Amino acid sequence: MSEPATIPNSVKFLFGGSAGMLATCVVQPLDLVKNRMQVSKSAGGAKPTTVSIISGIIKNEGFTTLYNGLSAGLLRQASYTTTRLGIYTWLFEKFSTDGKPPGFFMKAALGMTAGGIGAFVGTPAEVALIRMTSDGSLPAEQRRNYTSVFNALARIYKEEGVATLWKGATPTIARAMVVNAAQLASYSQAKQAILGSGYVQDGIFCHFLASMFSGLVTTIASMPVDIAKTRLQNMKYIDGKPEYKGAGDVLRRVISNEGFFSLWKGFTPYYFRLGPHTVLTFIFLEHMNKYYKLHVLGIQGGSGGL
Repeated sequence: MSEPATIPNSVKFLFGGSAGMLATCVVQPLDLVKNRMQVSKSAGGAKPTTVSIISGIIKNEGFTTLYNGLSAGLLRQASYTTTRLGIYTWLFEKFSTDGKPPGFFMKAALGMTAGGIGAFVGTPAEVALIRMTSDGSLPAEQRRNYTSVFNALARIYKEEGVATLWKGATPTIARAMVVNAAQLASYSQAKQAILGSGYVQDGIFCHFLASMFSGLVTTIASMPVDIAKTRLQNMKYIDGKPEYKGAGDVLRRVISNEGFFSLWKGFTPYYFRLGPHTVLTFIFLEHMNKYYKLHVLGIQGGSGGL
C-alpha cells in the first residue's frame, strides 16, 4: 500500500514564512507603536497611549512612518516564522503515531522547541526591527537612520560587531518559548471550548475567537520578557559601558523607576498585533495548504492540516 501524498517539508517551510509575511503587512503599524511605547522611559506624568502615539507619528512624521521597519519585519518573518512553523510541522508529523497527533503536552514541548530555534535564527532581523521602529522616538542627533533592513544589518555588523546582531538573544528565545507554549495551549483549549458550546462551527470565525483569546493569555505571559528584549536590543553604550547588564537588570530597573505595571507597557498594541497576526497567519497557511493539496497533489476536500 503506497503512502498518502503529503506536502514536502520545503513547501511547508515556504508556506509558513509566506503566511507570516502576509500577516505582518497588515499589523506592522501596531508593532511600531508597541516598540515605541516600550522604549519610552517616562516615570511619571501622562503616559503615552496607542492613540496618542499613532496620532503623533502621523502629525509629526507622516503616515508612511507607521510602516518604518517593514523590511525588517518581513525578514524576521522570513527567518523566524519559516523556521518555527517549518520545524513545528515537521516535528508534529515525526511524533504522530498511526495517524494520531501527539498529546497536548508533547504539542507544547514541540512548540517551545520550534519557537526557540526559530527565535535564534530570527534575532538579527529582530534587532534591526526594534531599532528601525524606535528610531523616530529618539532625538534627531541620536537617530541611526537605517535605510533598509540590509543597511541596518550591515552597519550593525560593521560599527558594533557581529555579536550585536544577537544582542538580547536569550530573552528573545525565552520569549519565543513562552509565546509558543502559551499560544498553543490556550489556542487549543479555547477552540475546544468554543466548539463544545455548540454555538460556533469550526471555521474562520472560530479560529478568530480562539486566536484573540490565545493572544490575550500570551500577551500577559510574555510581555515582561518582551520589554527586556526590546530595551536590550535598543540600548546604547554610555562611555563605553552598556546601558543594561542583562534582562534581569532591565526588569529590576523598570520596576524600580517606572512601576511594576510598566512591565506591560505597550499592552494594547501588542495584544491587537498578536491576536490578528496569529489568526491571519494560520488562515493564510490553511488556505495555502488546501490549494496545494487540491491543485498539486490532487486531493479533493483536503484540510489545511492545522
